[in-house]
Amino acid sequence: MTYTFHPTVLREYDIRGIIGETLGPDDARAIGRGFGTRVRRAGGSKVAVGYDGRISSPMLEHALAEGLTASGVDVVRVGLGPTPMLYYAEASMEDVDGGIQITGSHNPPNYNGFKMVLGGKPFFGDDILDLGRLAEAGDWLHGTGTCESIDIIDAYVDRLVAGLDGVDKAKLASLRIGWDAGNGAAGPALEKLVAKLPGEHVLLFTDVDGSFPNHHPDPTEEKNLADLRTAVAANNLDFGVAFDGDGDRIGAIDGEGRIIWGDQLLMIYAEDLLKMVPEATIIADVKASRALFDRVAELGGKPLMWKTGHSLIKSKMKETGSPLAGEMSGHVFFAHEYYGFDDALYAAVRLIAASARLGRSVTELRGAMPAMINTPEMRFQVDESRKFAAIDEVLARLKAEGAEVNDTDGARVNTPDGWWLLRASNTQDVLVARAESESEDGLERLMAQIDDQLGKSGITRGAQAGH
Repeated sequence: MTYTFHPTVLREYDIRGIIGETLGPDDARAIGRGFGTRVRRAGGSKVAVGYDGRISSPMLEHALAEGLTASGVDVVRVGLGPTPMLYYAEASMEDVDGGIQITGSHNPPNYNGFKMVLGGKPFFGDDILDLGRLAEAGDWLHGTGTCESIDIIDAYVDRLVAGLDGVDKAKLASLRIGWDAGNGAAGPALEKLVAKLPGEHVLLFTDVDGSFPNHHPDPTEEKNLADLRTAVAANNLDFGVAFDGDGDRIGAIDGEGRIIWGDQLLMIYAEDLLKMVPEATIIADVKASRALFDRVAELGGKPLMWKTGHSLIKSKMKETGSPLAGEMSGHVFFAHEYYGFDDALYAAVRLIAASARLGRSVTELRGAMPAMINTPEMRFQVDESRKFAAIDEVLARLKAEGAEVNDTDGARVNTPDGWWLLRASNTQDVLVARAESESEDGLERLMAQIDDQLGKSGITRGAQAGH
């Protein structure tokens, strides 16, 4: 028996599609067959499976488990929960060899997908394409695996709370924090977590609802933080935290309602961490502010700029032994006293711990950051066949001109006005641009450079593409 996936479904970092159009139970079964085969060929025999709160998730989970057991792998079902709870199951259970979370992350409600880990390492890129090859060739192992369900949420929450070990609890007693789960999969774990935390907590939208009735669960979009801002202001809270649909990305605002972007959170975490692990390498993606890289160096750390993409960052952390990494998109990775995967609930606990250890409120920490003027992430449609070629052309021109350019992931150019970035998205037919300066005039000059380079490659920064 062979199987062919829809061409858009197997992607760089995960598997994703539209339910009933490009993704359904047959795909889930084939993914189970392929992943189970890979696990067995690597000498493993057991896979943990979890799912998020989307309406289609239980159906896909059922079919995935069928595919895994048909390939002779035993399945441990950890049930509904955030993606990091599944990662925790894979990392903490001794006899588990891999894990799959069914999640549509921050995509619209009619999407769903799969995030995978094998042998403690992210399963992405060629690994995902390999699932397609195995399916097309029908190259699957056969067997009869077993299924068991376990309840891991309490153990997971206890592990989150351990992020406050050694912190002066008296400092935490007066904290007042707002939390917005966005009706995503983090809700039930969040309720259990705050019940164990000192201080006072205001919770929003913790009931899991795959139609996302209140707002879309993407905390990197300012409009989705409006309810949290209102709650922080109305209740005079110290700060607020928001999660995406599957709980692996964090958003935050301070007590004055100012957003604390991913790179700014990393500045707070870095200051705390470098006191405990001097000279550590701290990784951030190419979209992060220069202020972050400068701050890490100033604190005695080694800043490392790397490619965007949670799987790529996790792999680089393992390679360099970095204890902390993050992305602008709100993925934060702690290998220091944790497992190195992106867990927004753990990141929230570490924000509380950092504020207490540094003896400054989150609002003070945010207020002390340099005021940079930057663009949001600008995304515009470019044909799939053209997007990487266009970046190569831009890089060739910049290098010929003697520009100060970093080509880790696209083109990131430093100028006296600040920096600008142009890169191709790995997951969509879009180019992504961003620029940052200390002045509005400087920002305009940077944008003019971006437009000039795009123009020379026959592209206009026109139609903004969605996520």
